[in-house]
Amino acid sequence: MIAPVTAFDSALDVDSSVPTADERALRLLILIPVFNDWEVLSLLLPRIDAALADEGLSAEVLLVDDGSTMERAGSLRIGKLTAIERIDVLELARNLGHQRAIAIGLAWTRENRPTRTVVIADGDGEDSPADIPRLVEKFEATGRKKIIFAARTRRSEHWTFQLGYRTYQLLHVILTGQRVRVGNFSVVPPRAVARLAVISETWNHYAAAVFNSRLDYETLPAARGKRLGGRSRMNFTALVVHGLSALSVFSHVIGVRLLVATAMLICGVLAGFGIGLAAEAFDPRPMPAWTPVLMAVLLALLVQQAIVATSFVLLVLSNRQGASFIPIREYHYFVAQVVSVA
Repeated sequence: MIAPVTAFDSALDVDSSVPTADERALRLLILIPVFNDWEVLSLLLPRIDAALADEGLSAEVLLVDDGSTMERAGSLRIGKLTAIERIDVLELARNLGHQRAIAIGLAWTRENRPTRTVVIADGDGEDSPADIPRLVEKFEATGRKKIIFAARTRRSEHWTFQLGYRTYQLLHVILTGQRVRVGNFSVVPPRAVARLAVISETWNHYAAAVFNSRLDYETLPAARGKRLGGRSRMNFTALVVHGLSALSVFSHVIGVRLLVATAMLICGVLAGFGIGLAAEAFDPRPMPAWTPVLMAVLLALLVQQAIVATSFVLLVLSNRQGASFIPIREYHYFVAQVVSVA
């Protein structure tokens, strides 16, 4: 059953000036969405365990199985671990994509491990296990109150991917005013986990939801590594959908920017028309026959763009009045079972 609202409210309103025993001893839960990458996880988990053990840290691991088609049994091999205390697999009833798998993992953690500090990482090894203690160290230095993101300083993907990613970054800045420098790799305090579990935007894109909801965060430079094995299952279509999901979180900002830009263009064109007509009055040469036609077509296109931008803004405002998907309220429908594997 879902925790009552009063319990949630009390979790948010707890007096942070009086640390509890759980707060004094940092309790980590590493959340990893996975789709069929069981063999890669077999290589990744010992590296995470070693990185934690070297710094005297310990953690639970929650693997969110995003509707994998490959059997976990026989593919996921777990050896002797020292710093990882237990490993649970949260099996989803269907494939939802890694962003929604993260949202469900956060909602489950909020309800079942409310005192845990969550480390979100990918399951392919590109988020280096060695960076987990570095993120935790900065998390401690900020008083355990802020989300700490790994900011990418170097990427290892093919140049075509990097070109597309840079194009997306530029488009994101133009449309939203927000720079894209981080991914999922981060440390999230329990209070932020509780808030993200009730933010509808988390269902579409975790990092964008953090930025849009104005949760406190800082970044730590970290190079992106290479996959430990296998090939990425993220195709071009999935990458485009991932980018659009991030932009959808800022749909209200995008709509207003498009509307303002269109209005400015219309004003600029009308001013240009006025200047052209004034110049024509003092020019004895006749105006070319195609000029009025071009002006009429251009003005019609701009008016059409204004109608589209206005409709988009009204649609966004209308959707904001409707019922939203709240992860903590809805996630149960997508959970098949939770299995402890270590």
